[in-house]
Amino acid sequence: MSKRSVLGVMIDDVDASTAVTQIIEAAQAQRGYSVSALAVHGVMTGADDDDHRCRLNALDLLVADGQPVRWALNWLYSVGLRERVYGPKLMLDACQAAVDASLPIYLYGSSPETVAALRAALTQRFPGLTVAGAEPSCFAKKTESEMDEVAARVRGTGARLCFVGLGCPRQEVFVYENASRFGMPVIAVGAAFDYHAGLLAEPPLWVQKSGLQWLYRLCQDPVRLWRRYVLLNPRYLVALAKQKTRGSRVEIRVDGPIWVGWA
Repeated sequence: MSKRSVLGVMIDDVDASTAVTQIIEAAQAQRGYSVSALAVHGVMTGADDDDHRCRLNALDLLVADGQPVRWALNWLYSVGLRERVYGPKLMLDACQAAVDASLPIYLYGSSPETVAALRAALTQRFPGLTVAGAEPSCFAKKTESEMDEVAARVRGTGARLCFVGLGCPRQEVFVYENASRFGMPVIAVGAAFDYHAGLLAEPPLWVQKSGLQWLYRLCQDPVRLWRRYVLLNPRYLVALAKQKTRGSRVEIRVDGPIWVGWA
């Protein structure tokens, strides 16, 4: 796998099949493995914050969830990535692979109602899937000792993969801090919880392929999302043009993870 800088955030230029293979291999080895799928908003949270960029760049697998992120990889590096690695689809593919490999999963995040509905929907969709546990977070900040208790509880269920739905960037911080503690793949999938629980309508396929999913989501929840899309999307395009024109450089922090900046 190759990591490529998109505004300093290191994205893996892999397809969904490769991503699932890496996740399942880590699950079978009972190895901590941190995963997230980023759209434009996720990339910009890293581009705007040095500390968060270091977190993102320390993740084991960071894939292009949004079409504009996939297009950026192809435009900047000519990697020929044919499809994005869409978080909700990645979750379904990983669940099917978990069934095939007899690996129980765990669900962490969102509200009690969402997690309950998601658990029921997944077990109906994948009859052989073992959901070892499901736990809402209610988006509350936990102490280190409390997270140790959560990790012990998750491991104690026999789960071998954990899906996390906390929203960006909270879920990426969670994955960064806890994948090793959990000792299994911890995968941030965001809106997949609401989509697969049947609580939020997923965009039509043509909307997804055209790169207009941001507009669809904006229409669903304009009050909450207008700043994310109306302000960040133009900045993303301008910053990409600067990166393409001016090139990129690698900077190494001796006191933390490697990160790549652009100038």
